[in-house]
Amino acid sequence: MQSVVDCVFFCYNHCVMAKVNVKCVASEGAVIPEYKTAGAAGADVCAHIESDIVIPVGKSAMIPTGLFFEIPEGYEIQVRPRSGLAAKNGVTVLNTPGTIDSDYRGELRVILINLGNEDFTIHNNDRIAQIIIAPVTQAVFIPATSLSETERGAGGFGSTGVKN
Repeated sequence: MQSVVDCVFFCYNHCVMAKVNVKCVASEGAVIPEYKTAGAAGADVCAHIESDIVIPVGKSAMIPTGLFFEIPEGYEIQVRPRSGLAAKNGVTVLNTPGTIDSDYRGELRVILINLGNEDFTIHNNDRIAQIIIAPVTQAVFIPATSLSETERGAGGFGSTGVKN
């Protein structure tokens, strides 16, 4: 029988990142999403705008990308913030993670919010978010009249405290 260490070592040395084909139509001048490093989970998406968009402090804006996807059934695209925009400028994706369903064929638009201290300007082709393709599991919701008991019960929103 193999140990957990042996299994982890085997997977580390022999597993490869899964690839899924996603059709992408790009408007003229739009930038096809791109992974910037070999191990990147997210592919950057860029703004596709005719003129700069200024997002005032505390406000949000929907930024077009000029991209349209045909996502395979059983998958979704998640739209997530770029860490650099968030850390340096306080700009993030408002509905994180945003979900693009497999049956949606409209343009990917990213809702950005400026939580920083200064107005933020988006220029054409700026990298504004990243997208992740992920498998989807749909639940079968079963009507019930009671639920099993747990130690936590209905405690939530800080019920376990903040200290060890």
